[in-house]
Parts: sequence; structure tokens; C-alpha cells
Amino acid sequence: MTTTATAAPHSSAPRPAAGSARAFVPALEGMRGLAALGVVLTHTAFQTGATATPVLGRVWERFDMAVAVFFGLSGFLLWRPHAAAARGIGTPPRTGRYLLHRAARILPAYWVVVCAVLILLPGAAHSAGKTVWLSNLALLQIYIPLTLTDGLTQMWSLAVEVSFYLVLPVLALLLCRLRGPRARWRAPIVLGLGLVALVWNFLPVPAPGAIHSDNWLPGYLPWFVSGMSIAELAEIPVVAGPQPRWRRLAANRRWMTLLAVTAFALAATDLAGPPGLTRGAPWQYAAKMGLGALIGFGLLAPLVLGPGPHRWLSGRVAAALGRWSYGVFLWHLAVLGIVFPVFGWLPFQGEFPTVLVLTVGFTLPLAAAGYALIEEPVRHWVRQRT
Repeated sequence: MTTTATAAPHSSAPRPAAGSARAFVPALEGMRGLAALGVVLTHTAFQTGATATPVLGRVWERFDMAVAVFFGLSGFLLWRPHAAAARGIGTPPRTGRYLLHRAARILPAYWVVVCAVLILLPGAAHSAGKTVWLSNLALLQIYIPLTLTDGLTQMWSLAVEVSFYLVLPVLALLLCRLRGPRARWRAPIVLGLGLVALVWNFLPVPAPGAIHSDNWLPGYLPWFVSGMSIAELAEIPVVAGPQPRWRRLAANRRWMTLLAVTAFALAATDLAGPPGLTRGAPWQYAAKMGLGALIGFGLLAPLVLGPGPHRWLSGRVAAALGRWSYGVFLWHLAVLGIVFPVFGWLPFQGEFPTVLVLTVGFTLPLAAAGYALIEEPVRHWVRQRT
């Protein structure tokens, strides 16, 4: 979940060009920060009842597509070393080192939040038995019934992300023979994986009571594949002369923004499911996954493949939000659960703008402190020893 990339070892292959997947892309950090705020917005809208507002309510509700951006970012950042290695540039990280760094990146800060919520947040502490504790600490709450609890319900997406972390080395191994000239088949195969995953919710997958298999990794693979596809496309060698039409289109911010906005607008209709928490039909679920993949691709592709840096997303404010984004994601529901009783408001009774401002205002300092005191020191400690 970090945008920091190490330089590729010396190689006789061409050096990375501007927009290469092997270069650090500051705008991705800013996009991560915006996605975190999108998650806060949609959860605040639900808790204040703003999602029941005609027209605008569907828009606030559909900001849950920010998760598609998170998953697309992970797909791109974690797949790009494999895409580069397939074309003779650098080597992908060893599986053990990769998993260690993933664990160091997410678990310490996550465990602190889980302990704080299950001990201090009244609604969660009251129902926090051994099963709830163990399933949340192990990120198994999407597989064990009735273990998503107050202040931690957003962690379903982190559990899906961890599943992707574990599966990614297997996917890389399956495509490891597609190197050199055969690497041209990698992008179509990765894209095909995302298309095949769209049928997941049509399958009769057995699941425990109160658990839905559409919350498992296969259902969300299209969102990860959007980022993996960008990694593959970015590693296709750039030759002199006019660039291929697909690359010019994917690098065009105006057209890609139009694609993302159009997909978001369609997702805010019944095409991506009924309003509220009512479960949609399998075809609506597939449509939501497909539209989320288009949103992720449309927002991320021009930042990676475009000719220059994005002025605002590469700025200091956006970069700070990006650094703190993981903490914002972790803490915001716990903060939201405290804002209501402290200020004397009842959930689902309005005050959407005020609650949103207060939630962001109290969450950002917690996220910044978590980054400075937990996330970065742990990552630095692990980097020193590996």
C-alpha cells in the first residue's frame, strides 16, 4: 500500500522512461488520500441518513467506489515488479521478503486500532467475545459469521486486500514463463482474469450463515486487475515515433476522467444495485465490479502513463493525505461512532456536513500520529533488517 519503489538493479535493458511503472509516481499518493476521504464521506452519509436524500443520496452512497481505487492502487504497485521482471528489468521481490513487508505495512497499526476499538468503544466492547477478538486480529471477519463489529466494519476490505497479498505470488508464478517476447501475452491474460472473475457471484459458492461469498477476493479481482493491467501496459517498451493509440488514450487525463465519471454516474443508478444495504442481483453485482474497475483504471492510468506530474495530486497537501490515508481508513469509523454521543446527535437524523467535518478533523491527527509513531518506524525497522 505504499507508493515508494526501489530503483531497479543495473541492467542492459532501457532505462525507465517518464511515466514508467518503475518510477515513483507522487500523484498516486495524492490519489490514495482522496480515496480515503471518499470512504469517510460514504460512511458518514450512511450514518447521518444522507443517503436517503433523493438523487444526491445515491451519489454519496456510491463513494464506496473509493475502495476500487484502493484495490487498483494495490494491484498496480504490487504487480509492477513482476511486469518489469518479465521484460528483463530488475527482479521481483522474494516471496518471504514481500510477505514480511506487507505484514509490517498493515498489521501493527491495524492491531492498535482493533485493540483500541474492542476495549474502548462501547458498542464494540460490549459484544467483543473471543471469536470477535481472534477473527478481527487475524483479518478473518469476512469468513466467520457475526464478527464484523462497531468501529471496525470497514475492515472487510482490508481482509480482501490481505487475501490478494497472499494470492499475488501464485499469480506471478503462473505467468512466470511469459517473459521476453512472450511477455506481450501478459496484459491480455491479466485482463481476461478480471473478466472471468465477473461471473463469481453467479456461482453457487457455499458460505457459512450470515457470510456472503461475494465479499471474498474472487469477487473483487476486477478491481485489482485494473491496476495490474496498468502495470503491464506501463512496462510495454516505448519506441520512437507515434505511440500506439491505446497508450495515447490511457495517458489522456481528459478522456480517462470522462471514463471514470461516466462509470461513477452509472454506478449511482440501479445498474450497480438497489439503494441502501439491500443486496442486488448477481448481474448488478457484476456490473458494480465492472464499473469499479473502469473507475480505478480511468483515475490511475493517466497518472502512471501520462507525460508529466499532476500538479495538485503531487502537491504537499495531497502527499500528506496520502501518507496518512491508511490511518484515516483505520480510525474514521471509531471516530464517527464517538462524534454522535459527544455532540448529542442521533445516528440517521441528519447533520451530514457537520459530522463529516468533525470526523475528518478528529481522524486526521490520529492518522498522522499513527503514521509517525507506528507505521513508519516499523517499516524502517524492517527495511534495516532485510
